[in-house]
Amino acid sequence: MSDLTQQSAVDQLRALSGRQTSARELAELHLEVIAADPGFNAVITVDPDAVRAEADAADSQRARGGELPLLGLPVVVKDSLETRGLRTTCGLPELADHIPDRDADAVALLRRAGAIILGKANVPPNCQDIQTSNTLFGTTPNPHDRLRTAGGSSGGPAAAVAAGHAPLALGSDLAGSARLPGHYCGVHALRPSHGIVPTRGHIPRPPGWATSGDMLTLAPFARTAADLDLALDVLAAPSPRDATAWQLRLPPARHDELRHYRIGWWPDDPFCAVDSETGQLLDQVEQSLRKAGARLDAATRPVDLATSNALFTTLMFATASATAPEDAFAAECAQANTLAADDRSPYAAFLRGRTSRHRSWLLAHEQRTQLRDVWSTYFETHDVLITPVAPTAAVEDQTGLPPTERHIMVDGRRRPYYDQTTWTNLAGHVHLPSVTVPMGRTRDGLPMGVQIIGPYLEDRTVTRVAALLAEAGGQDR
Repeated sequence: MSDLTQQSAVDQLRALSGRQTSARELAELHLEVIAADPGFNAVITVDPDAVRAEADAADSQRARGGELPLLGLPVVVKDSLETRGLRTTCGLPELADHIPDRDADAVALLRRAGAIILGKANVPPNCQDIQTSNTLFGTTPNPHDRLRTAGGSSGGPAAAVAAGHAPLALGSDLAGSARLPGHYCGVHALRPSHGIVPTRGHIPRPPGWATSGDMLTLAPFARTAADLDLALDVLAAPSPRDATAWQLRLPPARHDELRHYRIGWWPDDPFCAVDSETGQLLDQVEQSLRKAGARLDAATRPVDLATSNALFTTLMFATASATAPEDAFAAECAQANTLAADDRSPYAAFLRGRTSRHRSWLLAHEQRTQLRDVWSTYFETHDVLITPVAPTAAVEDQTGLPPTERHIMVDGRRRPYYDQTTWTNLAGHVHLPSVTVPMGRTRDGLPMGVQIIGPYLEDRTVTRVAALLAEAGGQDR
């Protein structure tokens, strides 16, 4: 029975509905896995008594003939999402004792579907890093090599699913915050189309805020693409304030077989070159796609990677300014006023985006909207686009280094730390669905995957291609 914790969410639900296990037994198995490795720091807050009570209630409901999509399934939630009665810190010492009296809207959807909230998963402070460590709970390492990072900011949820702590987890994604950890930890991670999963109750913004960032999405982690579809069935819904009138019905996948798909193929780019092992993996994926009969277009590029990335960072820095402390923001404004016109350094870009006037943001938003039209036109002739997720597999954890000294190594060359997110940034500001799919391993045994980007609101096409690709590539997960 213990290997049940390594099975997919679909398989665990099948075991529950077939009475091969109970919700209480399944919860106990996962609690045992979490307790067996306390230094792993993936799931950092658990209320075992509450978990057992929820599991018993699920068993009683099933005994009475009740059925819900996730009835009795253990789910882990990122510690940036508020959970009623369960500590939610977002990795911040000032929120160490924050116990919400209300669930985030997406957490409420999970509970309504019968899921058992098993615990909270670790994050970097305020979700502002692409590795996962904080002073409250420590570092969450990569489950495949504990000297390497699990990624961030949703490193805790990704590591939890990879390590068997839960079959399904809910994180969030802005600059690849879910897809990068999914790639590093070897699990599926979906950034849904922006706006289809309600985000109220996500920190940051601070507790009590009704709004969230204009590029943030909540993102499920799972072991299979079918599990992601299961999560979408529950999470893709109007917010409570809109549910009176609005309904959400995602269209089905464009095709059922790879041979019918027109696939854009973008395996590398001089602006963010990948390492040799990533290149070899993409060559193998290309061979699998061609063998399955898919039609690949490696010549057409929907956008310029460098230009798109610059717009992404401008909008990201701008949306992050909402919660900056007043004195810190005033200091940043003063610094921005002293920048030379020809200063194109990363810090200058940060200051300009962070302190942009509303008119400047409107102009950037207009650029984004026009870029969305470019993507829409691209998807008239292509069904999906496949790219790398990152230049490499999981990099060494750099928690002990100051941000200015952090970097990555790509085939022996030192590269900027945030090159890790350049490929995932393609989808974020233009609101497109994107999934990362584990497809292989490095010589050292580290997971590697690819990114699939699809048309706006066609999330089912993205998850369908993910399933077909994993099958074509011989992946069991």
